[in-house]
Amino acid sequence: MAAAKKAVLGPLVGAVDQGTSSTRFLVFNSKTAELLSHHQVEIKQEFPREGWVEQDPKEILHSVYECIEKTCEKLGQLNIDISNIKAIGVSNQRETTVVWDKLTGEPLYNAVVWLDLRTQSTVESLSKRIPGNNNFVKSKTGLPLSTYFSAVKLRWLLDNVRKVQKAVEEDRALFGTVDSWLIWSLTGGASGGVHCTDVTNASRTMLFNIHSLEWDKELCEFFEIPMKILPNVRSSSEIYGLMKAGALEGVPISGCLGDQSAALVGQMCFHDGQAKNTYGTGCFLLCNTGRKCVFSEHGLLTTVAYKLGRDKPVYYALEGSVAIAGAVIRWLRDNLGIIKTSEEIEKLAKEVGTSYGCYFVPAFSGLYAPYWEPSARGIICGLTQFTNKCHIAFAALEAVCFQTREILDAMNRDCGIPLSHLQVDGGMTNNKILMQLQADILYIPVVKPSMPETTALGAAMAAGAAEGVGVWSLEPEDLSAVTMERFEPQINAEESEIRYSTWKKAVMKSMGWVTTQSSESGMP
Repeated sequence: MAAAKKAVLGPLVGAVDQGTSSTRFLVFNSKTAELLSHHQVEIKQEFPREGWVEQDPKEILHSVYECIEKTCEKLGQLNIDISNIKAIGVSNQRETTVVWDKLTGEPLYNAVVWLDLRTQSTVESLSKRIPGNNNFVKSKTGLPLSTYFSAVKLRWLLDNVRKVQKAVEEDRALFGTVDSWLIWSLTGGASGGVHCTDVTNASRTMLFNIHSLEWDKELCEFFEIPMKILPNVRSSSEIYGLMKAGALEGVPISGCLGDQSAALVGQMCFHDGQAKNTYGTGCFLLCNTGRKCVFSEHGLLTTVAYKLGRDKPVYYALEGSVAIAGAVIRWLRDNLGIIKTSEEIEKLAKEVGTSYGCYFVPAFSGLYAPYWEPSARGIICGLTQFTNKCHIAFAALEAVCFQTREILDAMNRDCGIPLSHLQVDGGMTNNKILMQLQADILYIPVVKPSMPETTALGAAMAAGAAEGVGVWSLEPEDLSAVTMERFEPQINAEESEIRYSTWKKAVMKSMGWVTTQSSESGMP
């Protein structure tokens, strides 16, 4: 039996999925898109001061090697030959910023994570220099000036970290988002590593012109960032280089997509108007707008969706970004200790089946879309003597759904065609209560693929379809049909509206908590 099984398997494709809270390596069958094996490692987040979020780039890199080795061992136990792995794709947390020394391969500072808020004063001083009638930053990048994106993080590192300044002066510094750091390291690092990124990750730096698809001189001058430290920008599907170490040495790395773009590809949202929502550390709703840039009137971002090959056209998306989704569950676990594992929240919420008038706005890093309000902070309101931890757990799940509803409303207004259903993926979609709540609060069906690892799948598809690899067909008739689970709305629309409008009242109360001075000094 085992021998027969070994013979049947076609070419395989691996995917590194490097997220904010964990790293995974997954291996798929390129003919059936079936997930064969994977391994996952949780990543530590460091909070050196209030509002600061960092990770160790070397820990991230080691976690990738560990996940690859462990997955290869598991495949061996399943009698699957790892020499069948023909390509590797990389998907990554996007705006997280790494600067390293190209001669030693050592990071010059911790990775500054996308959620980090230390750059608020940098953002304020830069925004004073943008003329009111010509927001050239937004028109070139599709992004509002915010602590979220890489350029301001890089500016902070250049202003505050002597090691980084010195390395730039001595022409030793390289900058990249996590994909660039990984690809450079995996393809040889200081001995010939490839310094590149793809269009989707580049479009999140605020230094990239999403129309010309190039680093923009005017933007780099505005942020005072030397262009020589930036990676080469490539398409999302081409051979960047070969693995130089570990069990998969010699295998090409041929796919690269920011995690949200990867999930859009993995959900097969290849047509104008198709959308998906990914529930991870944050929540990200992307809608494919085809080959045209649609600029939002309602607080959404315009971003590059994908470019699946050097000679292929670029596709764009509208994106609504919520900073805190799964992170609120992690907070209930690690900071409050009301659950021991993330899965337990479903049990607590199920016990009460209602938040009993309690509302939770998890604005731990300010509010992202559609408000872009850095002064907001988390609040739990509507508490009574009757409220217990189960109600707070329920309110936390509801908060994720309400935030998604706000973005969906904005997207419907921008696109003019309301979504008839929402395609979802990501770790939190295993929570059935959350999925049912989401359907109730949106008042449209929520549709979830039976294999929720769509981010990794998207990276694998891009890698397998690359020129020179060619083991994954992206032709619509070849894409294997995915089985779906549907959640239909079960409450009446009126009740849904009342809950939503009360939530909006809570959001208003969460704003305006912080002035710059208090967050700068790290003092409460």
